[in-house]
Amino acid sequence: MLFNSYEFIFAFLPVCLGVFFLLGQRLGVRVALGWLVACSLFFYGWWNPAYLGLIVLSMMFNFILGTTLSRRMDRRGNRMLLVFGIAVNLGLIGYFKYANFFVTNFNAVTGTGFDVGTIILPLAISFFTFQQITFLVDSHAGKTQEYDLLRYSLFVTFFPQLIAGPIVHHAEMMPQFARRALVHPRARHLAVGLTIFALGLFKKAVLADGIAPYADSAFADAEAGVALDMVAAWSGALAYTFQLYFDFSGYSDMAIGLARMFGITLPLNFNSPYKAENIIDFWRRWHMTLSRFLRDYVYIPLGGNRRGLVRRHGNLMATMLIGGLWHGAGWTFVVWGGLHGLYLMINHMWRWVRSRAGLGDAGSAGWVERRLAQSLTFLAVVVAWVFFRALTFDGAVTMLEGMGGLNGVALPAAVGHIVGGSLTDVLAGLGVRFEAGEGVAFIRMSLWILGLAGIAFFFPNTQEIMRRYRPALDLGRVRRGRWDWRPSLGWAAASAFLLALGVLSLPEVSVFLYFQF
Repeated sequence: MLFNSYEFIFAFLPVCLGVFFLLGQRLGVRVALGWLVACSLFFYGWWNPAYLGLIVLSMMFNFILGTTLSRRMDRRGNRMLLVFGIAVNLGLIGYFKYANFFVTNFNAVTGTGFDVGTIILPLAISFFTFQQITFLVDSHAGKTQEYDLLRYSLFVTFFPQLIAGPIVHHAEMMPQFARRALVHPRARHLAVGLTIFALGLFKKAVLADGIAPYADSAFADAEAGVALDMVAAWSGALAYTFQLYFDFSGYSDMAIGLARMFGITLPLNFNSPYKAENIIDFWRRWHMTLSRFLRDYVYIPLGGNRRGLVRRHGNLMATMLIGGLWHGAGWTFVVWGGLHGLYLMINHMWRWVRSRAGLGDAGSAGWVERRLAQSLTFLAVVVAWVFFRALTFDGAVTMLEGMGGLNGVALPAAVGHIVGGSLTDVLAGLGVRFEAGEGVAFIRMSLWILGLAGIAFFFPNTQEIMRRYRPALDLGRVRRGRWDWRPSLGWAAASAFLLALGVLSLPEVSVFLYFQF
């Protein structure tokens, strides 16, 4: 079931929400939580009921193991038990997500013909597996304080964050599930949650899905071996850059908004990443809970920055390669992760050079230098997204060849007529081709890209708009803006308008891009 579907918005959500509060006030908190677990499992099973057993077994295994880890005093035995638990979880995700990838590559290298058959990837397996690994590690470290099966089940299955995050910690959610006030509906929570949900639905259904055809067309041509010119290639890459941005931003908003309707506050997972002025800051803003997981459970255990410069850069690269492979079982994802590992290494080295040269830190840079840094960061991210989106390595290379100008530059003939004869002659002298047709499509695509770029770079984000009502955990300091949301008739009308636009776009419903991970 998708957040951006009629059955979810007009049936599942109102029934789930209404019965939750009704049961909570009449029969108590635990009955209401049990209902919410049942709704979450129904939500998950809507995709494929066959995999309900998988998530339930995973949940039971990790709960029993985590509880055991918290009670055993034998440090060596506990460590072995923790390793066993992590191995089982990674084995589960390894079989379903990576078995075909590794077997295919093994066959290619050795010339063998092993076949594991068709394996259907269970929805959200990466998210609920990583989430439970954090539970095991935290239980071993003595960071978990509460072991209640009902609330743990909700911690794993809570439908707003089950499918595509955020990846939450046990300590963030369990105290919230234990609050008695949870089952008392509050107008503030409902208003804040519905507003954030409306913003997210608009981003996904109108903005992300609106620009998607331009990205899909360009990458399909690249996969087919079409030699894209520079304008077509960059337009396709930028279209995907903003499609992914508003798709994931929309999902993150909808997840936070849905949870808030139930009185639950989720951690922030998306914070205007294209406004980042360096790649380190980008990863503090993009998929923030995944970045937190990779830092705390991969980078730091590998040694972090404690064992010298070379080891630090090696740990960065290893962490980002794992992050790339987490997103998908393909070499394009590995290359994407490797590129970001390289970017991070360069970023850290540049900071070291600045410090040794007495230039101060990046925060002391002037406005022009910061804008240049932001532009360079964005350019690097766009190039890496090509590998993230391409289905094959050849398709990515074809797209990058076009972006690099190896196939020339072409513009619609109508553009030549608009700019005028003299400028057209100058452009033609520089090698620009003017081709008949597609003028209207070019203008539409350009307007989409420019419009979404304007929103991403210059508009306040959701948490800035909703800052008075603390929409997410770990929000930090949020700058004050002119668009502060408040419960007023004007904001209600604006939210209703965005919600209506989102709902009217649902006949063209599409899955969230992060559902495939």
